[in-house]
Amino acid sequence: MTAYRIEHDRPNCIGCAACAAIAPDFWKMDDKDGKSDIVDGVKKPDGQEERDIEEQDLAINKEAAESCPVNVIHLKDLKTGERII
Repeated sequence: MTAYRIEHDRPNCIGCAACAAIAPDFWKMDDKDGKSDIVDGVKKPDGQEERDIEEQDLAINKEAAESCPVNVIHLKDLKTGERII
């Protein structure tokens, strides 16, 4: 059962690649524009991305989010609706 959601404010990503270096199973760099993408993420019309993840995937994605210098990666607890980061 999915417990958390990764939310990525992709339009404001600067392409530093820290997320992809830390969590390559969840993050990759786009060869076209140099920004990061969520692996198997759902792209929204406004350019945002999201992907639901399991409890065991929280720690690595929290580390990736904390490494982002422009704070465009957020994690949300799907049970409470609370934003973790």
